[in-house]
Amino acid sequence: MNINRSGFYKWINRRTHPSNKELNRIDACKLFDEYHSKYPSHGYRWLNAFIKFELGVVYSDNYAHKICKFLGIKSESKHFKRKGKKSFRELKSFPNFILAELNPLRPFQLVVSDMTAFWANKHYYELTLFMDLFNNEIISYSLSNKKGDPNTYHNGLKDLIIKKEEYKDLEMILHTDQGSVYSSKKFNESLPLYNIIHSMSKPGTPTENGAMEAINGWIKEELFIDFKINSCDDIPKQIDEYIYFFNNKRPQAALKYLTPAQFKNFYYNKED
Repeated sequence: MNINRSGFYKWINRRTHPSNKELNRIDACKLFDEYHSKYPSHGYRWLNAFIKFELGVVYSDNYAHKICKFLGIKSESKHFKRKGKKSFRELKSFPNFILAELNPLRPFQLVVSDMTAFWANKHYYELTLFMDLFNNEIISYSLSNKKGDPNTYHNGLKDLIIKKEEYKDLEMILHTDQGSVYSSKKFNESLPLYNIIHSMSKPGTPTENGAMEAINGWIKEELFIDFKINSCDDIPKQIDEYIYFFNNKRPQAALKYLTPAQFKNFYYNKED
């Protein structure tokens, strides 16, 4: 085979007595393969952050990329560009207060909301979310299996108001689209009592609530790909478990790969 004799025995020695570098690479491959099988919707950066969060094992992003490339690991999620329909209807309900790209400096300063619909296990569901843009935490949510159910909006708002009691004297902006429930008298009549200002996107411009739209996309990707919700018998329980995971265990790139709970804890520790 035209192989150098000494080189052959060195190769045998490496196979029987692998170096620490090789052992570490084998361990890293096992970890990334295991976590990718659990969360196939994510790529190497998120997997690397999640391994660090759960196990305290630290790899550089460059090393994580090499490991995933070696294993053939890629995100299985598919994001599609959505084009909003043009509309020439004048904005009548509430002005948009977040076009200035406000940077929230504290919890409950800027909250966004939206409803997302999906089919799971042959049943239709609507999930309304209220998210704090300070740390991308899902503050409140409500699920219904009835199409067009306004209770998901009202129940989510009630839970939001209860949690805002801690910040009762602080002004909060609640940004939504111009859906019929968000524009209704019942939804808006109590907001001033809790120092909440309602802000709305223009019709047909989902990009004005881009953070919420992006989270809706990721949530459905993870629910179907990672949490296998399509084969789950107890959908509400699965949603509860996912929201807990989202707030307490899921690192986010926008938060420098901290979880929403970690980001908020750092804020409070800094304040102290």
